[in-house]
Amino acid sequence: MTNLFSTFDPSTSFNLSLNWLSTLLGIFLIPMSFWLIPNRYMFLWTKITMTLHKEFKTLIGNNSITGATLIFISLFSMIMFNNFLGLFPYIFTSTSHLALTLGLALPLWISFMIYGWFNHTMHMFAHLVPQGTPPVLMPFMVLIETISNIIRPGTLAVRLAANMIAGHLLLTLLGNTGSSLSFMLLNILLITQILLLMLESAVSIIQSYVFAVLSTLYSSEVN
Repeated sequence: MTNLFSTFDPSTSFNLSLNWLSTLLGIFLIPMSFWLIPNRYMFLWTKITMTLHKEFKTLIGNNSITGATLIFISLFSMIMFNNFLGLFPYIFTSTSHLALTLGLALPLWISFMIYGWFNHTMHMFAHLVPQGTPPVLMPFMVLIETISNIIRPGTLAVRLAANMIAGHLLLTLLGNTGSSLSFMLLNILLITQILLLMLESAVSIIQSYVFAVLSTLYSSEVN
């Protein structure tokens, strides 16, 4: 099991660990013409970002600051690029590590909390007690709501990292059995691996979308 999980270790054969540089690979993969001439790929990406902008704007609410959705669209783009890059062989999956996922979730959550408690203190206190709660249950509700608020960045980070690890681990486990299988079973394994890869591609998009949407919802609560 130690050898199996060592595939996720951020280490290389060199003395210097270069694996975290894979986080920036998405920038190098984008062709120069993308920035200069509008092509079909750019039209598609513009359509995606505009759809996300409209959805995030609805989630944040009318009181949001102009351009507030840009940070969440950028967050979605970055996570999705890294999720997809991790599906390529021999490329380090940075989003499967809590160092990156918690590094994204924690500063966002802290900034929301600081902004909310300083600018909308009474609104934040009102959030601790849901409407219609009996007076007897109020202390318990405050405790439960506080705990659920504190664990938010942790759940965001762990959800993304765990989903990335689970899929890659399953692909690695099945791939390691290939050398000992017969020709018929090898064909079945190849089909299974292709289907799993398709599933992982869908998970890459879904998890980046979930991360961005939940971050948007958390920010809407402090307005």
